[in-house]
Amino acid sequence: MSEGDASRSDGRRDTETGTVYLVGSGPGDPGLLTVRARELLDDAAVVMHDKLPGPEILDTIDDAVCEDVGKRAGGERTSQREINERLVAHATAGRDVVRLKGGDPFVFGRGGEEAQYLAEHEIPFEVVPGVTSAIAAPGAAGIPVTHRDFASSVSFVTGHEDPTKPESAVDWDALAATGGTIVVLMGVGRLPDYTRALREAGMAGETPVALVERGTWPDMRTVTGTLDSIVDVRDEHDVSPPAVTVIGEVASVREDVVALLRGRGAQGANVDARDANAGDE
Repeated sequence: MSEGDASRSDGRRDTETGTVYLVGSGPGDPGLLTVRARELLDDAAVVMHDKLPGPEILDTIDDAVCEDVGKRAGGERTSQREINERLVAHATAGRDVVRLKGGDPFVFGRGGEEAQYLAEHEIPFEVVPGVTSAIAAPGAAGIPVTHRDFASSVSFVTGHEDPTKPESAVDWDALAATGGTIVVLMGVGRLPDYTRALREAGMAGETPVALVERGTWPDMRTVTGTLDSIVDVRDEHDVSPPAVTVIGEVASVREDVVALLRGRGAQGANVDARDANAGDE
């Protein structure tokens, strides 16, 4: 994997515009990278990646020039405008670019904005879907986002909205009334805000909640609580991003599975002693 700007002669074509590939890298486990994504990473001249694709994936990129354009709260960041302009510049220079994002590029990944910008500048692009952490992280922790007994719908919500919006676009009252499962991505920091909003909207304080930290990664961790207690649980166990919040009765399925496994002295492939203890004490 190379670092720096992509000015290599073997990575550019003088006679045609390059293609930009908006690629989802999945939830973190390199085994969940799609076949198409793997092919593109092997062939690309440039890989512009966010902070979520882990080293297990980035370290397998041998020939492409890699550019870290991840946005980090409170730290260094590359503006979306600069990212858009660099994509166009590389493609105009004849380079094929993989724009690598965590999860799926069109699920809170700003892939839609980049697709629009590329289209406006007549840059050819392809969208390569990825396995979204909104489903994969809970699943790896033993939590189904739907269940025939008590969750016939699921809502995906961002916990990190555009800070320039005058007010939140999330209707927490409607979500509380709808029922089903609520999955919040990038919402660890704002956990007190939206759990309070849901309680004020009438959701029961004893509603099960789970936080899945670094879902599918080797150091994955899961903590559980209720709408009333989950903020204290988060603080007690020092849960940090990236983490997915799962709100609803489906979170109790994991507790049932853990209890059964413990009772039988067995372990599940993902739901094991490594992460089963946190929040269950």
